This record gives sequence, structure tokens and C-alpha cells, in this order.
Amino acid sequence: MAEKAVVRTDDAPAPFQGAPYSQAVRYGELVFVAGQVGLTVGHDALVGDSIEEQTEQVCKNLEAILDAAGSSFARVLNTTIYLSDFGDFAGVNEVYGRYVGDQPPARATVQVAALPMGAKVEIAVVAHV
Repeated sequence: MAEKAVVRTDDAPAPFQGAPYSQAVRYGELVFVAGQVGLTVGHDALVGDSIEEQTEQVCKNLEAILDAAGSSFARVLNTTIYLSDFGDFAGVNEVYGRYVGDQPPARATVQVAALPMGAKVEIAVVAHV
């Protein structure tokens, strides 16, 4: 039987304001990565104001966590993208598409009323290890 293992890396921001969640949890051959916003390690402010800048940082954070879990963007099976404005859909796709390549995972994209710190985008993924 598989056991739950918390994944933690100093190469991505710690849980937002010390909230009780893990950057990721590995269970068997799957890793569940918590939603990431455009924060950098050690900073309490979002990078840039554009959707592209924030999405780039989100993807860098996801990449660092996936690497710490023994996975990568090439092994992402499912993605959930949360947008504060669905008008940013194209900007997110431009950046996100570079990370997932020509065999993108299944995905849901939803608009929400608000995201932490006024972020424009938050992305969570499930990947194979």
C-alpha cells in the first residue's frame, strides 16, 4: 500500500502565510501540487502586474516543486487554472503552453471572485512520478 509523503522545496514559496497545506503531496506514483501564485521565494509581493509575468512565475514554482517530487511538466496529467479575469485566458495559454509542450495534460480553467494577494492566476497540477 502506498504511503503519503509531503514534498517540500526551498526553490518555491512556502505555504501562503503559514497556512496548513503542503507544497505537494506524493502518494504512490502520483504527486498533487498545491495551487501556486506568482510569488518568489522569500518575497511577500507578486511578480509584475501582467498575466504573463505572473503565469511565468507560477510555472517556475510548479516546475521546482515537481522536480523536488521526482516529476516534471512532461508528466503532468491534470491541471486546474484559476483566473481572476477570464479575459486573461490567452495570456495564460501563451506562457503555460511553453511549459506543457505539444502533449498537454487534461485541464480545467475557471474564473473565480478573488485569489490570494490579488493574484491574477493560480495553477494546481497532478503529475505522475
